[in-house]
Amino acid sequence: MRPKKTNGVFFTIQGTNLLKIFGGFLLFLFMIFSISGAITSLKPEFRISSSSVNQATNKITGEMLYHLLGWENHHFMNGIIDKASSPTLMNIVFKLSTNISLDDPRSLLGRELPAFSLYDSKILVASEGTDYTNMPMESSPPLEVLRAEQEATLQNTENLDLAEGEKSPSGSGLSTGDRQVVYLYFTHTRESYLPYLKGIDNPDLAYHSQLNVTKIGDKLKEELESRGIGTFLDKTDVMANLNQKGLPYGAAYQESRPVVEAAITGNRDLQYVIDIHRDAKRKKDTTLTINGKNYAKIAFVVGAEHANYEKNLHLAKEMHRLINEKYPGLSRAVIQKQGKGTNGKFNQDLSSNAMLIEFGGVDNTFEELFLSAEALADVFSEFYWQAEKVNKPVDTGENKQ
Repeated sequence: MRPKKTNGVFFTIQGTNLLKIFGGFLLFLFMIFSISGAITSLKPEFRISSSSVNQATNKITGEMLYHLLGWENHHFMNGIIDKASSPTLMNIVFKLSTNISLDDPRSLLGRELPAFSLYDSKILVASEGTDYTNMPMESSPPLEVLRAEQEATLQNTENLDLAEGEKSPSGSGLSTGDRQVVYLYFTHTRESYLPYLKGIDNPDLAYHSQLNVTKIGDKLKEELESRGIGTFLDKTDVMANLNQKGLPYGAAYQESRPVVEAAITGNRDLQYVIDIHRDAKRKKDTTLTINGKNYAKIAFVVGAEHANYEKNLHLAKEMHRLINEKYPGLSRAVIQKQGKGTNGKFNQDLSSNAMLIEFGGVDNTFEELFLSAEALADVFSEFYWQAEKVNKPVDTGENKQ
C-alpha cells in the first residue's frame, strides 16, 4: 500500500506491523506483571489489579506512543517534535484505524485486556491542555507511610498564617445568619505538599499529620464566611482512624462516611458537602498563572455509582463552567469515576449537592492554594446567592433586632 501524507507525516496502515508493536508491548507488560504477581503471591493486596494496570498505562504519554510506533514505522517519528502541534488529522485517522487514541494511552490495552477495568476514570469536561495523559489522579501512600510514627520535618512555614489571614470582604451584606450551610471535610486528611516536607521529593510520600489539605479548609471557610456563607469545617483525622483500626488506605471512604452522615443528620441547614483533596500530579500540570499570580488548579471528581449521580454531576459541571468564566483554566476538569478499581460513590450519595475537589498537586504552595480557595469562594458565593434569590427571599440581616 502506498503511504499517504497527512500534514507532513506519512501514515501507513500495516496490520502486521501494528500487530508486532502491540503484541510486543503487551508481552512486555505481561512479563512485568507476571513477575510482580509471583513475587507478591503471598500478599493478595499487591497482586495485579485493575488499578495497577490503570496507573501503569496512565504514565504513558502520547509522545511515548509515537516513539513506540516509530520503532516499526520511522515516519511516525516526524510527529514527535512537538506534541502540541502533532497533526490532528493524523490522530483522527489513527484512532479510526486502530481504535487507539494518542491522548488516551490506556486505549492501547483496552481491547487486549478485557478483564481489567482500565477506564475507571473518564474525563467528562476538560479545560484546554487536560487529557488522559495528564488527567488528575490520586496515589495511595506506601503502607509504611500510612503507619508511620515519625514524619518529615516541616519547612517553609514562616508565612502561612499571614497568607491565611488575608480576607476578602464580600460587601454584599448577604448572610446566612447563624445557619451553617456548607460542610467541609477531608477523606484523605493527611494529603500534603512537598515544598513543606524537608528531605522529601517522592510524590507518594507527600503526607503529613499536621500540615496538609485541612489548611485549605481553613482558608476556604474563612473566605466563604467573609461572603456571608456559614460554613462548618470538620477536621476528623480519617487516616488516624485507619491506623487505629488497622485498615488499608482504600477504606478511607468507609471511615469518612459515618462522619458525613452524622453531620448531615445533626444539621438540617447543610446544603452543600465538599470533600477536599490533593492531586498527585506535578506542578506543570497543576499550576496556572493569572494576572501575574500563580494559582493551584482544581478539579472535580464525581462518583457515578449512586442515585444522586446526575445532580452531583450537574453541580460539578456548573462550578467548572463558572470558575473558568471568571478564572480561565483554573478548573482542570470534571472527572467521572466508577468500576471495580475505585470507590464509585465518594459519599456523594448522601447529598445531591456533594462535591469532591482536588486542590493543586504535590508541588503547589499554600500561597497558590489559598489563591485558588479564594477564587472558588468568590465564584461559589455568587452561585449560592443567585440560587437563594431564585428559591426564596434572602435574609440580609436588616430585620434583626
